[in-house]
Amino acid sequence: MNVSPPSTQAVNKDVPTGSKQDVVAYIVSQDLVKVSSLLPSNVKRSYVVHSLVQCLGLLQNTISDNEEHETPLHDGNPRSSSTRRRRIQVKAPVVATDADLLAYHDADFLAYILRGARTSPSSGRTENPGDASQFGLEDDCEPFYGLPAYVRMVAGASITAARCLSSGEAVTAICWDGGRHHARKSQASGFCYVADCVLAILHLRKAPRKPRIFYLDLDLHFGDAVSEAFLNSSQVLTLSVHHAAPGFFPANELAQLTEADTANPFTVSIPLQAGASAAIFKEIWPSIEAIREAFDPEFVVVQCGADGLAGDPCKVWNWSLFGEGSMSWCFDRIVNRWDCKTLLLGGGGYHSANAARAWATITSIALLEPILPERDIPDHAAFPLYGPSFTFDVPGGNMRDENSSEYVQRIKEQMFSLASRIANIRESE
Repeated sequence: MNVSPPSTQAVNKDVPTGSKQDVVAYIVSQDLVKVSSLLPSNVKRSYVVHSLVQCLGLLQNTISDNEEHETPLHDGNPRSSSTRRRRIQVKAPVVATDADLLAYHDADFLAYILRGARTSPSSGRTENPGDASQFGLEDDCEPFYGLPAYVRMVAGASITAARCLSSGEAVTAICWDGGRHHARKSQASGFCYVADCVLAILHLRKAPRKPRIFYLDLDLHFGDAVSEAFLNSSQVLTLSVHHAAPGFFPANELAQLTEADTANPFTVSIPLQAGASAAIFKEIWPSIEAIREAFDPEFVVVQCGADGLAGDPCKVWNWSLFGEGSMSWCFDRIVNRWDCKTLLLGGGGYHSANAARAWATITSIALLEPILPERDIPDHAAFPLYGPSFTFDVPGGNMRDENSSEYVQRIKEQMFSLASRIANIRESE
């Protein structure tokens, strides 16, 4: 398919400015789409995602003729639109400098990934493999042509999004090309070459008055590198909901269910078994919200991996995009009910059309203009990818759900106990 990056110049600048609390920052540029579409694990996914968001008109600011209309949410409860659609601000990412990247990454790793791991534009192969294995640049993270530009651009995009929040420029910031939660300080891992999640959190952590930051990871795979990066920090609470099983990536002791008496209540894991569905997410969600409420963060950073949706090649969960307990149901609560400045990052998702469906839907929810499941995919260059339904719906799967009622009850009990501990710690500060 002949692809070209979507234009980002279609923003209506005549719309009244209003309150910054009504602004959603959306990070994209032609250069970002171009380099992100080279990622070997997700070739052209960036183009597919941003093309759908753009052709839906979500990157344009419009004002409804009827300011009192009601916007239906996915749980069937309408929200009165005194809350008319939020304004969107499309921002090009500022390319990350060496200093930006050195805020977390090791200098030797950066020297190699930015200057040493050169690849041939014709073959894509590394011309001087050297220390590639030492820095994790092999197997699922082989160097690719354009890697240095990708590292700088993706890191810069997530940092730009974080700056929109810390400066008060926006209440929600979206960077669908970010979310690389496996990259470590000195090693690439799991399709992740740069620790943009960590870099964004580090930027937010520098905001005045030592803000608390709640990192929520909803990717199918455990957010190992982010949890490890803030393992000893009480300013950043990491909570990862993921799948964990023998032989499933990543193998990490932190991926196991966090016990109520853990030595570190600010590093939390909720592993779900195969077949997890919207019903399971609905059941455990109040305990996740209890932890968030106990921690009382100023900022929320969410890794929005879409590889847990039914239909993903990973074939592990039955999660749906719409309905109670679905992905969109969870995100309506995060961005519209938690009353925190929120950074939304991308992540896994290897069915590109479903990832685009999910992230376009979440974008619409952030704008208070939620897409409904029966809506048709608009005609655009990537339209053939959305067959056979050509709608936004991603229904749940029908695999056997291995999450027993006893296990789900255990999760809830542990999480509510942790929430009480965290509340007590906060009160004693």
